[in-house]
Amino acid sequence: MTPNRLLPTTLISLLLLAGCAATGPAVQADHRAQTSSAQDIALLERVSWGVNAGSARQLQAQGWQRYLQAQLHPGKASLPPAVQAQIDAMTISQVPLDQLVMSVEQKRKESAAVMDDMAKQQAQKDYQQELNRLAREAATRSLLLDVYSPNQLQQQLSWFWLNHFSVHQGKHNLRAMVGDYEANAIAPHALGKFRDLLGATVHHPAMLRYLDNEANAAKRINENYARELMELHTLGVNGGYSQSDVQELARILTGVGVNLGPDTPKVKPALQSQYVRRGLFEFNPNRHDYGDKQFLGQTVKGRGLAELDEALDRLSRSPATAHFISGKLAQYFVGDNPPAPLVARMAATFQQSDGMIADVLQTMFNSPEFKQSLGKKFKDPMHYVVSAVRLSYDDKPILNAGPMLSWLSRMGQPLYGRQTPDGYPLTDASWASPGQMTTRFDIARTIGSGSAGLFKTDGPQPQEKVAFPQLASALYYQSLQPTLSPATRQALEQAASPQEWNTFLLSSPEMMHR
Repeated sequence: MTPNRLLPTTLISLLLLAGCAATGPAVQADHRAQTSSAQDIALLERVSWGVNAGSARQLQAQGWQRYLQAQLHPGKASLPPAVQAQIDAMTISQVPLDQLVMSVEQKRKESAAVMDDMAKQQAQKDYQQELNRLAREAATRSLLLDVYSPNQLQQQLSWFWLNHFSVHQGKHNLRAMVGDYEANAIAPHALGKFRDLLGATVHHPAMLRYLDNEANAAKRINENYARELMELHTLGVNGGYSQSDVQELARILTGVGVNLGPDTPKVKPALQSQYVRRGLFEFNPNRHDYGDKQFLGQTVKGRGLAELDEALDRLSRSPATAHFISGKLAQYFVGDNPPAPLVARMAATFQQSDGMIADVLQTMFNSPEFKQSLGKKFKDPMHYVVSAVRLSYDDKPILNAGPMLSWLSRMGQPLYGRQTPDGYPLTDASWASPGQMTTRFDIARTIGSGSAGLFKTDGPQPQEKVAFPQLASALYYQSLQPTLSPATRQALEQAASPQEWNTFLLSSPEMMHR
């Protein structure tokens, strides 16, 4: 389809409908009596990043309950060999975080010592380019896993928690840290105990640098991290804590920071046994406030790093945290204003299971409220981009994630790109603007015509031109077609070519919802 060709009236109507995020399900009333196949597709759209032929076969073979249990309790993901090879070749996959950051910091120090202005500028440019390259590797790896990992729920939860415990790559040298933060602090705990996940983020240098806790020391208190740890990460803004609690938690967090160099600080002899160094994480007892604290109504005895564990235990087991986290999960998976009884049941499971995330999700997935919400949740940019590529290419490995990264930036949701610590909004209305819909149609057109550049590499191009995706497939006729409204099917019938047919399907209201 050429960009300046007039769109059919029915497609214009489809695009307008697609942006109406809060008006109801994509499937029209006369399709409410869905087949089991259509129900399976709706479940897949919610539990995964988007349906494709492979996931549909997997669900058909296992049945819903076995499929769900495999998603809630995943094993090691097996990726297509070409995708695994791309990930294995990355610097962030080969070099441990501490070595990587120390190497980059050494280059920065060397560039600062250069006397010649031109050479200094070039050295500084090289430093920035290296940070950009590492951040791009991290984002590329993240998208490849989202598209190709069979552990789809774990990948969705990894993005959710990365957004919940948000850091911005533009600060300091976080571009060198975000890959490790996602791979080692977030992903392994995405479906496990919330307390373990919380602890992993608290001890990661990306979080400590982003929220300035490396500047937090006795007699020079910095409250930034303490405030967000309660307001955004655990209790919630109405979680029952006071400004005094913020100050006391900041005191507990004194001395918790990072060390970007190979040398250890000189610690007072009496405190040397308290010093902790794990990779870039450092607890420096010289900087810690050893006085007793009054935190959330109880005394925390001043004794060093162990105070932090006590505070995290208290935060993670608070009823306020159970309710806040359950509410955010329900908002992400069910709707903007999740039913209060559902959130209450999820929070009860959270407390009964000591914060086991998979159990909380099990309660949600088994609920009638979840089933009733299927097809009604508007996709944010991440869900739209990843689902479009999954549907279009199934297990065919893309060679260039650059277009996907560009699309996410255009729609305002780049990975590691949220400047404020609150993470990207999870509500439908945040992403359903006319500008968003125009961009999505452009994405649908470039994918549908095979011109997106997902298979274009930096080196010599293969002689064989990559064909456009074959979306009019067995998956479409056996499973997707019954879920489409009459208006969508009418638009598809008007397509003048297979490429245009692809475009219409990828820009349909059903493709905008999950």
